[in-house]
Amino acid sequence: MSHAGVGQWSDLGQRLLSGGIFAVLGIFAIWLGGHPFHLFVAGISGIMVWEVARMVGAGTAAVPLGILSAVALFLLVSLPVGYSLPLVFVPALVGLTRLEAHRVSYALYSSAIMTAGYGLVHLRDDFGVMWMVWLALIVIVSDILGYFAGRAIGGPKFWPRISPKKTWSGTVAGWIGAAIIGGVFAWKGYASGQVIGISVAVAIAGQFGDIAESALKRRMGVKDSSSILPGHGGMFDRFDAMLGAALFLLLVEQVIDFPPAVG
Repeated sequence: MSHAGVGQWSDLGQRLLSGGIFAVLGIFAIWLGGHPFHLFVAGISGIMVWEVARMVGAGTAAVPLGILSAVALFLLVSLPVGYSLPLVFVPALVGLTRLEAHRVSYALYSSAIMTAGYGLVHLRDDFGVMWMVWLALIVIVSDILGYFAGRAIGGPKFWPRISPKKTWSGTVAGWIGAAIIGGVFAWKGYASGQVIGISVAVAIAGQFGDIAESALKRRMGVKDSSSILPGHGGMFDRFDAMLGAALFLLLVEQVIDFPPAVG
């Protein structure tokens, strides 16, 4: 294998190790549900807001904003939503008073993170382990197939100015993986065949989440959102697709019958 070929796979070991450890923690939290899962999602969301705050130049305010976000999200999902829903925007509002630049970017991304976190908890609490696993599988399989297909097949870039490593081959491979996941759920009788189209749409939303994070990093001139996860960068680098997928699914649930009933 050429040195270039070795180089394109050089981060695979680190990615598998750190991703595997974190996946085990995530699976355990999903299985437990309730407050353990709420704390897990709140912690991840708080770290992502901290990363966004760092990227936009919040300085010493970044850590307090991350902590505030984690606490606000935990309260949001633990209290009656009719009372707690304004907490979605608390990190954005506080950040607007502390930041000197990029206020709109911070407000939009932090609010999206908070809303997506609420969506994940809502999915686990209201639809159960199976559909939370479905969403996680779509994001994971789409990411893995996109990674391998993009490096093995290559070809035209999807959006080189924003995400130079993302190829059309990897993007389409992610859609195929999502369709397979949806097909398995339909074949097992958990939902009608419409879940296949929903799965592909969720995967596309996840890819848009990835692109949105890439756009922010490109604008801020940073390679990774942080260095918390070896081989992956930061928490936002790892969960950007989940962010897009969760936001889209939260919207979809309001306009379609989800999960699509058999018969």
